[in-house]
Amino acid sequence: QLQLVESGGGLVQVGGSLRLSCAASGATLDWYAIGWFRQAPGKEREGISCISPSNGTRYYVDSVKGRFTISRDNAKNTAYLRMNSLKPEDTAVYYCAAIIPICSDHDQRYDYWGQGTQVTVSS
Repeated sequence: QLQLVESGGGLVQVGGSLRLSCAASGATLDWYAIGWFRQAPGKEREGISCISPSNGTRYYVDSVKGRFTISRDNAKNTAYLRMNSLKPEDTAVYYCAAIIPICSDHDQRYDYWGQGTQVTVSS
């Protein structure tokens, strides 16, 4: 059973940076695409980024493109989301999720989810 645990969230100033980690256990991430999602207060969960298996194709939603970078290290069974130039609207709980075999725009198709890590950007 694949388990995912996010870490690295916290309180940062506007314009600051943060790196989130998604550590997997119970199974290898090699065959999974990894997506990052976020849910802000009063809003629906939105997909913001995804990376294909074997460190392949990367996708970003327009609102984070150029600021966020998704990566993975299959040897460490971990995925990452580096966030730069953070804005107050980035404040949300951030989740990682896994899906076989490719990235999807629909969160319902992801099979495994972490419990989330809080990111708060002060203004």
